[in-house]
Amino acid sequence: MAETVLSPRSVTDEPLELDPALDPFAHESIKHLVTRYGSPLFVIDAERVRRQYRRLAAALPGVDLHYALKPLPHSSVINTLHAEGAYFDLATNGEVELVRRLKVAPERCIHTHPIKRDGDIRTALAYGVNRFVIDNSDELRKFVKYRNRSSLLIRVSFRSPEARCDLSRKFGCEPEAVPDLFRLAADLRMKIDGLSFHVGSQAAGPAMFAEAIARCSELMRVAAQMGHTPGILDIGGGFPVDYLQRCMPIEEFCAPIRAALKELSPAMRVIAEPGRYIAAPAAISVTSVMGRALRDGRWWYYLDDGLYGSYSGQVYDHATYPVEALVPTGEMYPSVLAGPTCDSIDVINEHLELPKLDLGDLIVGRAMGAYTWASASEFNFFPRATVLALDGGRLLTDRSRR
Repeated sequence: MAETVLSPRSVTDEPLELDPALDPFAHESIKHLVTRYGSPLFVIDAERVRRQYRRLAAALPGVDLHYALKPLPHSSVINTLHAEGAYFDLATNGEVELVRRLKVAPERCIHTHPIKRDGDIRTALAYGVNRFVIDNSDELRKFVKYRNRSSLLIRVSFRSPEARCDLSRKFGCEPEAVPDLFRLAADLRMKIDGLSFHVGSQAAGPAMFAEAIARCSELMRVAAQMGHTPGILDIGGGFPVDYLQRCMPIEEFCAPIRAALKELSPAMRVIAEPGRYIAAPAAISVTSVMGRALRDGRWWYYLDDGLYGSYSGQVYDHATYPVEALVPTGEMYPSVLAGPTCDSIDVINEHLELPKLDLGDLIVGRAMGAYTWASASEFNFFPRATVLALDGGRLLTDRSRR
């Protein structure tokens, strides 16, 4: 029986918060939301989620896109993508529980954390998620007792010097080690269904993708000689988005990837794990000035959100976000934006030129959907930003809550 896919417009029963004709990230909309809900805010736009997904799907036709929950595990994002027919990439028990509560079919999910406790495996299997990723012999042996209930991919390491975040430093085996894992799997009477790789997050160029695809194709031929029939290639994520600097348009970025994929067998199922590309442009941070001081010729503005909150991605993700002040343009002054906590590391940017700001003036951070709210804390007892998710002017409720 075909799976029921939620209607992308199943939000008509939600309250109308904004004029549907208004962009929720426009200045007028932001000011309205702050008036209604205060600050700090973290605003998600479901239409931007939808737009990013469709654009990447068009750039990688025939590739099953599994949204990686890690950068923005919010129900509005998952529900929107579920309605689009997306698949999902999970890595923890919490993420398994989240998609379970949102009624995502387990067949549409893959569990990609290469290192797992037995309880992690059992939690995923109990829900019905049965495809996993491993990258070493110890992890392979963990699945011996689940050999008839699980599907395994081997993660291969391809380190790209062009990636902002190296995701092969911690996970993935060297290509030369893959045949030994295939051999061990055969000895253990276990089947390997494919290979996986991740060239790194915010990749500057697609060259390593193409190289990894070609090398994985060679390794799969080796696997066939050992009795395996690998039919899946997971090309990971890392697709870039614009922050302060513009990156390669996704259509241009994916062209060499498409060319490399054409060299694979037509029967090969190709999947990808986009996270940042979908999430980053789909959210903004809104903060307000709660204090100011003139220090050494620079205006220091203390905001009600900072590095320990929504701007945590500057620490963990090595990202620098475009920021703007929602005030009329005027004379510019050397300025510093600092967070609210008592820690001196809590400084967002100390090399800005801004108009002179007053208490209550608003600062907006753009392209802040990925690795921001998701990694925010309540250090110093400053609460995390209030999340508002909107779709066509309607305010979405968080369906992930019990």
